[in-house]
Amino acid sequence: MTVAQMIQDSHHTDNSSGIDEFLTFTLGKEEYGIDILKVQEIRGYDSVTTIANSPKFIKGVINLRGIIVPIVDMRIKFNLGNIEYNEFTVVIILNIAKRVVGMVVDGVSDVITLTATQIKPAPEFGSAFDTEYLTGLGTIDERMLILVDIEKLMTSGDMELIENAAA
Repeated sequence: MTVAQMIQDSHHTDNSSGIDEFLTFTLGKEEYGIDILKVQEIRGYDSVTTIANSPKFIKGVINLRGIIVPIVDMRIKFNLGNIEYNEFTVVIILNIAKRVVGMVVDGVSDVITLTATQIKPAPEFGSAFDTEYLTGLGTIDERMLILVDIEKLMTSGDMELIENAAA
C-alpha cells in the first residue's frame, strides 16, 4: 500500500477513540509527524513559479488543478542548512484554514497511529523551531517523532505572508 493510499484510507476512519493518525516525514535527520486529516495529497517536487520579494522559505506557487498553491520549503523555514532537491524531495499538499498550502520536505515515511499514552509533552528547551508549534513527541518502539501543529504553524504571523504571495 502506498502512502497516498494510506492517507485515503485514514480519511475514512473514526477518530473518537483517543487514537490519532500522523503522516511522518523527514527534515534533515529528524522525523516529524502531522495530523493526517490536514493532508490532501503528496506530490513529487516540481518547478515552481517564484514570487518577487517573498520570504526565502516561500519557494513560489504551483497551479494544482486550477488552484494557486503557495509552496513553503520547511528546510529553509527551520534553517536546516544544506538544501538539496532530489528524487526523494516531496511536497505535502495541506488543507489548512480553508486554504491549500504545499510544504517541501526531504521525504515522506508512512502513516502511523499513536495512542494518547504514546504522545509526550514537548520539552521547553531549544528546537529547530519555536516549541509553541509542537503538539508533543510521539514514541513508537525506538522511534521518536516531533509532532507539529501544522495548522498553528502555517497560520502564524510570519507565515501569513503566504496569503499575500498567493493573492
